[in-house]
Amino acid sequence: MKARALVAWNVRRIRVNLGIPQEQLAHDAGIDRSYMGGLERQAATPTIDFLDRLAKTLGVHLSEFFVQPPKGATPHKTLRKGRKPARPHYKKK
Repeated sequence: MKARALVAWNVRRIRVNLGIPQEQLAHDAGIDRSYMGGLERQAATPTIDFLDRLAKTLGVHLSEFFVQPPKGATPHKTLRKGRKPARPHYKKK
């Protein structure tokens, strides 16, 4: 697995395991939400300073972003979208 893919895999793994939405992590780390999405999609190339800030925000050691996934591991599912509350369904009269 290439470095960018490895970092993306592990950022998502840690974030989902902690139950933190992508938007919240971006806010807490002081970065743009779209950049956070790009990182997880392997479209962004993070600097070491960015990874250090992200590790501190997540409360993990920087080396956690470079852990090889086990063979046959499937990508972590995304968290339920939480931007908008569910709209109540009213019965029409």
